[in-house]
Amino acid sequence: MQNRTRKRLTGPQAILAGFLIMITIGALLLTLPISSKSREATPFIDALFTSVSASCVTGLVVKDTQTSWSLFGQIVILLLIQIGGMGVITMTTFFMRLTGKNINIRSRAAMQEAVSAPNIGGIAKLTDFIVKGTILFEGIGAVLVMPIFIRDFGVAKGIWYSVFMSISAFCNAGFDLLGSTGEFSSLMYYRTDPVINLVFVFLILTGGLGFLTWDDIRTHKFKFRRYSTQSKVIIIAELFLIIIPTAFFYFVEFSEDPVGARLVESLFNAVTPRTAGFATIDYNNFSGAGVALTIILMLIGGAPGSTAGGMKITTIAILWASMTSVFRREKAPALFKRRLKQDVVLSAVSIFLLDLHLFLAGAFAISLIEGLPLMMTLFECASAVATVGLTMGITTSLGLVSKLILIFIMYGGRVGGLTLVFAATGRTNAIHDKYPVDHMAVG
Repeated sequence: MQNRTRKRLTGPQAILAGFLIMITIGALLLTLPISSKSREATPFIDALFTSVSASCVTGLVVKDTQTSWSLFGQIVILLLIQIGGMGVITMTTFFMRLTGKNINIRSRAAMQEAVSAPNIGGIAKLTDFIVKGTILFEGIGAVLVMPIFIRDFGVAKGIWYSVFMSISAFCNAGFDLLGSTGEFSSLMYYRTDPVINLVFVFLILTGGLGFLTWDDIRTHKFKFRRYSTQSKVIIIAELFLIIIPTAFFYFVEFSEDPVGARLVESLFNAVTPRTAGFATIDYNNFSGAGVALTIILMLIGGAPGSTAGGMKITTIAILWASMTSVFRREKAPALFKRRLKQDVVLSAVSIFLLDLHLFLAGAFAISLIEGLPLMMTLFECASAVATVGLTMGITTSLGLVSKLILIFIMYGGRVGGLTLVFAATGRTNAIHDKYPVDHMAVG
């Protein structure tokens, strides 16, 4: 009976279960006195919040990672980030291959769901590519920032900080170990340092580009025309979402800084909301337009099948294509001369509305409960649902109910709204196909 029950576990349910198990184990380990620098047991709600934030690669924290957690606690957090960034199913599949175990069709289907692969063929080899690529990029990042961190913190700490923060950056997690430069200060100490900023931009973008896009680049090199439509959309959209916000921040938010510093600050603050969570500035000093743009960038996020969160670039691109097709009175939306299926469009609409509901409902609830300005709670909830980690400084002062709201939003944002719904509803329900068709006016 137990085996039959296990076989009925769907891909979405396996993803949800994997994250829940990881979060629970992480929370229990972080409550232990050995995880705290004070050698006192950490309240479960704070341990749970940290475990969810790390597992969902968000970066919102209620305790400063460097000053509050011991080396053991930091290692637990780093493992949660690494597994959460690559995906529980991905790591499980990789270790199954490493130990020579056979990967059955259900495991392959779950893996396909986890990385948003178009088909199940070659999924095991894709897993190897994901793991090896992740290690390569994280290693490059750690080596590049190591001289600076060794200079500032000594050899042992410098190496550890480099490894920890390189993994955190590639996984778009936003956790840092720079609390000695000021609690919850993130990268503010290195605000204009070109090496630190550019290396972290490189790691954030490579992690957020998506494993399938990197597989396309590896296979077809620089032959852009041979890329899949998804990869083309992601690359073009990435360029747009880097150049336009960088220009805005350059001319509006950092107009008083020297040219070199302005370029570094503008580029970094255009990239980090999608969805890395490292901060080099205090967002309370941003203009209203700057805060609004940052919220939009957070909600958009990165590519599907990547370490980034958010609604995803492809979701926004599909909605944009659908809108323009209606304006042009076309029968179906298309991107790069490829028509989009109706179920893809409906999925994009569903993801957009689900994330929007989580974002707005959470923001309004926390604003009412805590008596905080709505713009601050909107920023915080956008950061949570898109698994970003940027903050306007209110997370540490939130009460129990507000923390639980953010925990739920972070979890929902990481596993995906559709995954939550599909896991709850089970298999396909075609009852609406029996209903007669009707017309309803819109607009």
